Amino acid sequence: MNSGINILMYHQVGDFAPMKAHRSTYCHHKRFASQMAYLARFGYTVLSMDQVLDCLRGERSIPPRAVALTFDDGYENFYEYAWPVLQKHGFPAMVYLIADLLGKPSYWFESDGRDTPPLMSAQRIRQLRGEGCDFGSHSASHAKLATLETPAILEEVTRSKAMLEDVLGEPVNHFCYPFGSHDRRAVDAVAEAGYTCATTCVRAPATVADDPLTLPRKAISYGDNLLGYFWRLHMKNTPKRAFIRRDGQTFDARPA
Repeated sequence: MNSGINILMYHQVGDFAPMKAHRSTYCHHKRFASQMAYLARFGYTVLSMDQVLDCLRGERSIPPRAVALTFDDGYENFYEYAWPVLQKHGFPAMVYLIADLLGKPSYWFESDGRDTPPLMSAQRIRQLRGEGCDFGSHSASHAKLATLETPAILEEVTRSKAMLEDVLGEPVNHFCYPFGSHDRRAVDAVAEAGYTCATTCVRAPATVADDPLTLPRKAISYGDNLLGYFWRLHMKNTPKRAFIRRDGQTFDARPA
């Protein structure tokens, strides 16, 4: 049995000019299409995040070359550029949404002088859910949770869950820490809110030793050609350090 699952982290997918800065939040659509074709051609098993959770709980075996595809923030360009490619290959995907900003610009790019592309509207989200796309919470306001007071952390994670469940008409069980920012208080708040799975920005495969509420991921960058993509899948790992699981046991992880 394989020891881990590579959960891949994307942000925007679209038609972007060459860039030197902020590359981790962009993926050119042609490279994205090549990356998905690579996964299909070489026999990778693309899991939904529900299936990832089943594997890490020991409820099913981890398949060979297991990966999962996650997309942060919920940009409208996901619908235009990424979703048709995912549908072509029959790959599941998890999109993490910012509950207060549905249908609004990605305001946090303003501080860098970047364009603020629109995020998906509630109508678009319901459409994609009907077509099989999975959705989770990326907080209410896209705040760095570890910088907030404890009551504000709980408010961010609980309110976003309630808002998105109202949009989707179903439970929202998956969470993603904005900017990867989390500490023990944030993890506890996510647990208290009722999420069963949450992802970070720690770069490593997810294994059965990981707490389901602090799962590592690997960021895919604008500059990743297929060689770079292979390297991130199989070579790019960040050393982890001890962190206390909520059940009192230790496991390897590194809060961002």
